[in-house]
Amino acid sequence: MTTAPATRPIGPLVDTHPAKRPERVTLAGRWITLTPLDPQAHAKALYEGSNGDAARESVWTYLFDGPYTSLDEFRANIEAKARSTDPLFFAVIDNASGTPVGYQTFLRIDPPNRVIEVGNIMYTPAMQRTAGATEAQYLFAKYVFDDLGYRRYEWKCNALNAPSRRAAERFGFTFEGIFRQHMIVKGRNRDTAWFAVLDSEWPARKAAYERWLAPDNFDSNGRQRVALSALMPKGNE
Repeated sequence: MTTAPATRPIGPLVDTHPAKRPERVTLAGRWITLTPLDPQAHAKALYEGSNGDAARESVWTYLFDGPYTSLDEFRANIEAKARSTDPLFFAVIDNASGTPVGYQTFLRIDPPNRVIEVGNIMYTPAMQRTAGATEAQYLFAKYVFDDLGYRRYEWKCNALNAPSRRAAERFGFTFEGIFRQHMIVKGRNRDTAWFAVLDSEWPARKAAYERWLAPDNFDSNGRQRVALSALMPKGNE
């Protein structure tokens, strides 16, 4: 007598078409514009905004590089970053002043599996905790899901980086766990916290971003009326 093999669980079938690779495009918003990183146009202002005594700890502590001691050293690094395709670097430009105030990247770009990550986020103090910082994340996510067709969008950070972990959740990413002893960065152990947004979750998160970014959500002094955290779905909602 033979016994039929047990049915083993297996993931659902999915459409296997690849996502598009991100390109060196310009993504324009109300407060900021994301544009391909350009050493000639961006290096000097980014160096001055990120390497002063008051900025170094808040900017560079958890990044893989920096701080920098000279403009020449920083410019050489920006030149290398501008040539890279993965990570793919974008400068963040403040629309009011036209000044570069940071950069961010797409990385670990995996079109066949439709997975992509945002990272290498360097915001100068002038950019940190501003509406523009939120808008920069919205513009990246919108490009990833609406234009490029990814199914998973990741955020990873040092597990000790409490501000980055709070930001990830505020921006609609779901915490998925910690990879212990994941890296050695600047001679120190790094446990890495993982977060992600799925394509099925994006419509509700997009609506939260757009409600928060709407002009009527800010008073005459530019203060928010409703917090993004109050609008953003939690977990896998």
